[in-house]
Amino acid sequence: MLKSGYLPHVKAWSSVISRLASSGDDGPMEALRLFGAVTKRLRRFSDVDLVKHSRPDTAAYNAVLNACANIGDKNRFLELFDEMGEFDCVPDVLTYNVMIKLCARADRKDLLVFVLERILEKGIPLCMSTFQSLVAAYVGFGDLVTAEKVVQAMREGRRDLCKILREANVVELCLNETTDVFAKLLPNYVNSRDNEPLELSRVFEPNSRMYTTLMKGYMNAGRVTDMVRMLEAMRHLGDSESHPDHVTYTTVISAFVKQGLMDRAREVLAEMVRIGVPANRITYNVLIKGYCQQLHIDRAEELIKEMIDTGIEPDVVSYNTIIDGCILVDDSAGALSYFNEMRARGIAPTKVSYTTLMKAFASSGQAKLANKVFDEMLKDPRVKVDLVAWNMLVDAYSKLGKVEEAKSVIERMKENGFYPNVATYGSLANGIALARKPGEALLLWNEIKQRCGMGNGEESTPSSGIPPLEPDEGLLDTLADICVRAAFFRKALEIVACMEQHGIPPNKTKFTRIYVEMHSRMFTSKHASRARQDRRKERKRAAEAFKFWLGLPNSYYGSEWRLDSVIEDEYRSE
Repeated sequence: MLKSGYLPHVKAWSSVISRLASSGDDGPMEALRLFGAVTKRLRRFSDVDLVKHSRPDTAAYNAVLNACANIGDKNRFLELFDEMGEFDCVPDVLTYNVMIKLCARADRKDLLVFVLERILEKGIPLCMSTFQSLVAAYVGFGDLVTAEKVVQAMREGRRDLCKILREANVVELCLNETTDVFAKLLPNYVNSRDNEPLELSRVFEPNSRMYTTLMKGYMNAGRVTDMVRMLEAMRHLGDSESHPDHVTYTTVISAFVKQGLMDRAREVLAEMVRIGVPANRITYNVLIKGYCQQLHIDRAEELIKEMIDTGIEPDVVSYNTIIDGCILVDDSAGALSYFNEMRARGIAPTKVSYTTLMKAFASSGQAKLANKVFDEMLKDPRVKVDLVAWNMLVDAYSKLGKVEEAKSVIERMKENGFYPNVATYGSLANGIALARKPGEALLLWNEIKQRCGMGNGEESTPSSGIPPLEPDEGLLDTLADICVRAAFFRKALEIVACMEQHGIPPNKTKFTRIYVEMHSRMFTSKHASRARQDRRKERKRAAEAFKFWLGLPNSYYGSEWRLDSVIEDEYRSE
């Protein structure tokens, strides 16, 4: 629409921003780009009336600010926050709720109370979502004590919540470049020591959402007993708004599943049915995952049937979970069956669906079928293929020692704009080792060396546009192992030098054992022709250098350390 010269209504384009901001992958970045494209187009019109229905409102800004908060971009958040006035947009309580999330992403627990005070200072009416966001933020920090204080203060009807939070998080406030953004977003915290904490305008009582959020904190901390006690207390509260709902019960089920207590999790599900709290798809998906993790695929299948019988249609998460469960029991046929069943029900596969099925075929040694699934994923416009999927295909061929096929996938990867990373090279190196093709290891090392900035043995810069590479121990150790076994000692020394340069200690014990077992009798023939001896001089020098590095007897450092040998040499010299 933008390319065609049309400007969509603000409700239309802001809903897209909102959806992108909350999605995974590059969604938040796409939301920022789209927002910038729309506002840039709007600024071209001098007549405001022509574009009045397309101009961003506060809801649109809240959506794009949420994108900034999700990726922790403080500077862009400030720019957009300051820009709101240009379009006559006034921050509301949801704007500051998003700011609470930004503080959490920026690891600034001390600023949460000042967001609340800023809302009070500006006279913006509070809503329960603000308190829910606060409790969620403290739970996210693992500060269950402060989260409990918020809930307890609200239960007691206290209005001095800001004072309680200030006392709970006493920190030294200092302004520098990293905090300057928040100094502009929250000017009230700069002089907070000179100001008394503000009080709430009225009393707010906690609801089931807040209790459930606190229960999630107990679950993450492994405090299952406290979580069960809170569930029991919620049942007896006089306020119906605080009674446990399906989210609360699902949280309890998740905790039992995490502890491997599937029988107790099923008891909670039975209780939900008994008291008339309907379980939803998420509840069943949690239980399905629990049974799959315990390799009880038959019970997971029973739950799928139970969902359908109760009128709850399984979704893509349900099928992805059980497909992954089939992989755990080495049932690639079952994984394919569920993948086909999912599509037959009209459920579109996601990236996870495709990669999970690829994993099933790769783990069972069926690389061609994994490739077929990958090709189908490439053709699916709803799915964005990422480096993980490419690496999975490389690994599938490498595990079979099919080096040429793996290299072909890497070439396709590069043609599609993806550069191999450490995982890609690691899989290929393992495939080369399995196929016993040391010559391929030399080609691979040359490429890695360029990416590491070690061209021709000296510091160099990778080619323009190609990201640098930070090798890991597994990759370099595998390459060094191949080179030592193949007697490519000069290359082996280059690799161990790279390991030491990146702070990775080479396994000298292993390389010594390989050398002694395979190469200790190298160059010992006394009957080789002169021409042959000349040709292998370079290899011999490299071998001696490698022995020197290992600490084995070598031509660079005297190897005969026996006293009788020294005496005998001196006697002969006389």
